[in-house]
Amino acid sequence: MNPCLFALLFWQLAFAQRRDEDLMSFVTLPEVRALKFEITHHNRDRASPGYWFVAPYGLIDPETPTRKYLQYQVGPYIYDQDGVLIWAGSPMFDNRNVFDFKAIHNIDDKPHLSLIAQRSFDETVQGSGVILSQHYEVESQTFKLPNTWEFNVHEFKVLDGAKSALACVYQSKMLDMTDVGHPGEERLFLTGGFAELDLATGAPLFEWDSADHLGLHETDRFHTWDEPMGPFGWDSVHMNAVDKNAAGDYIISMRFTDTIYMISGVDGRVMWRLGGPESNFIQDFVFSKQHDVKFVESNGTHHIISFLNNASDEITTDETVSSALFVELDTAASPMTARLIARYNRPDGQLSRLRGNVQLLPNGNVFVGWSEQGYQSEFSPEGEVLMTARFASDRFSTYRAYKSEFTGRPRAPPDLVASVYGTNEDDLTTVFHVSWNGATDVAGWNFYAQAYDGGAPVLIGYVNKADFETMYIAHGFLDWVSVAAIDHEGNVMGTSAVHRTKTPDNWKTAGFVGSSKGLAPMNPSTIYKEGQASGDSLSHSALSDADTKDLVGALSQAYEVVRGLGSLLILILVGSSILGILLAVFWVLRRRRQTPTYRHVPSEESFPMEESHLRDNGSD
Repeated sequence: MNPCLFALLFWQLAFAQRRDEDLMSFVTLPEVRALKFEITHHNRDRASPGYWFVAPYGLIDPETPTRKYLQYQVGPYIYDQDGVLIWAGSPMFDNRNVFDFKAIHNIDDKPHLSLIAQRSFDETVQGSGVILSQHYEVESQTFKLPNTWEFNVHEFKVLDGAKSALACVYQSKMLDMTDVGHPGEERLFLTGGFAELDLATGAPLFEWDSADHLGLHETDRFHTWDEPMGPFGWDSVHMNAVDKNAAGDYIISMRFTDTIYMISGVDGRVMWRLGGPESNFIQDFVFSKQHDVKFVESNGTHHIISFLNNASDEITTDETVSSALFVELDTAASPMTARLIARYNRPDGQLSRLRGNVQLLPNGNVFVGWSEQGYQSEFSPEGEVLMTARFASDRFSTYRAYKSEFTGRPRAPPDLVASVYGTNEDDLTTVFHVSWNGATDVAGWNFYAQAYDGGAPVLIGYVNKADFETMYIAHGFLDWVSVAAIDHEGNVMGTSAVHRTKTPDNWKTAGFVGSSKGLAPMNPSTIYKEGQASGDSLSHSALSDADTKDLVGALSQAYEVVRGLGSLLILILVGSSILGILLAVFWVLRRRRQTPTYRHVPSEESFPMEESHLRDNGSD
C-alpha cells in the first residue's frame, strides 16, 4: 500500500467522529447510556428545588431493533439540576418510548411517578398509562380502549386520589362532508377526543369525541381536495391535552383548530371556545398550534389557564418565537373576556414547532419544556431566565419535561464493582465503583472490606457522593467488599451485597511485574484500624475525596482518548495509559495518606419557598 495513503487512512480512523460523546457510561450500570445535559444557570439562588423528569426518544413511533443502540438510552430518566443522573428507567421499559413522565403527589402521602409507555414496535407489548411507586415498582397499568389502535401518547393525568385518570383518545371514523360543502360524501378521519378512565378497571367513566361535537370547517389543516393522510385517516384536529376542574368540567386543546375548548362534564357539550375561527372571547393576545393546556385556578366563572403557544407547526409559522402563556378567563362577563397575565418567551428566540409543556412550580417559578433536543428553561415569576438546559445530543427529544421534588427509594441494593490493579505486591490498589439507581438522598458512601466470606466488615473509608457513580481507590488488594449509602444526617440508607473483587485474567498483561503466583488479598484489619464505625480515624487511608476526583478526571480523559483513537493506536496507547495511571496512583498513595472524614452536604431540597405572582416578561 502507498505509505501516504496508509497514513491518511490511519489518521482518518484514529480521529473519526464518534457518535457517543453525548452519552454517559457507567461501570456499575453498563447496560445504560444516559444523555448528557448542557446547562446554564443564570440565577441559581432563585431556582425552585427539585429534579428534572424527561423521557428521551429518537423517533416518535416505536423503533425496530435494527434502529436501537446496543445499550439502553430511550425511556424515563430523572436528573438533578446539575445534569447528574438520578434514575435511568430505560431498562425497565426495554428501550420503549415513554411520554408524559412526571412525579405526582396527589395519590397519598408518598410521591409517585406516572408515564405513558408506548407499545412495542411489533405490538407484542401494549402501550399503557403506568403509575410507579417511589420504589420504582409498577402499581397500576391502564390500557387502551376498544376501537382504538394504541394508548395515545399525549396525556396521562392521574386525578386526585388515583381513582381515575385522563387520557387522549384517537379513533378512525368515516365522516360526512356536508359541513364543508360536499353533501353525500364521506372520508376517513382520525378524530380526537378524551376519556376519563377508572384506574381499577380501565373502564371509561366519561368519553368525548370531536366527531360528535365539532364541525370539519373548524380545522385549518384539512381541505376538501386533500387526500386522506395515512391509513388511519386525516388528522383534522390533533387532540393533545386534557385537564379537569373541581366542577367536573374538562378543558382540552386541539392543535389543528388553534382552539382551546371547555367541555361540560354533564353532557359533553362545548361550553366555550378560546381561539380559532369561532372564539367566544374578546382577547388581548393570539396563539396557535398550542400544547398542554391546564387549569391553574378555576371557580366556575373565572379561570386561569396555562399552555404552550407553539405559534408554528411543521408547515406554518404564525409568530417569530414560541412562548408559555398564562391567561385569565372571565366567562361571567358579556361578552366573555380573555386577558394575558404572563408570557414567557423561549429564551433562545426560536420556535418549538412540535410538542412541549408548561409547569407552574410551587414557589411561583415557571418551568417550560420546549421539547426538541430536550431544551428546557426555568423562569422567575417576573420573567427572569434562571436556567436553560438541553441534551448534549441532537439525536433525541422529549415530548414534555417536568421539574418536581421527589424521594426515590429503590428496593434493589446499591451496585458495586471492585477491581484490583498494580505493578507489584507493594503498590496494589483496589478501585471501587458504586451507584444506586434511583436513590435521591445519598450524601456519601462508606466502604468496607472483609478478610473472608462472613468475616467482620472493616470500614476502610468514606467519600462524598458527587455524581451518579462514585469512584474510590483504596490501598492494597482487598477482597470481600461492600458499601453503605449514607444520608445527609449520617444514617445508613442501604447496603450493597458483599462482592468479590475482580482480579486480572492475566496479571502480566495487566502490567504486573514479577510472579503473581500465591498473590492473596490482604486482611483489611492489618492495614486499617479496627473499630472505625464512626469513620473518625482511618490510618493508611485510601485517597482523599479531592484525590479521587482528580484521578477520576485523569482516568476519564485517558478513556476518552483511547476511545477516540483507531484500533491501530489502541494497541500502543492502552498499555502506556494504564501504566501511567497506575504509577500516578502509586505516587499519590505513597505521598498522601490523608484521613477522609464525614461531611454533610446540604440538600437543595431544603431551600425555603416563597410565594410570588405571575408577571409578563414579553410584549403582547
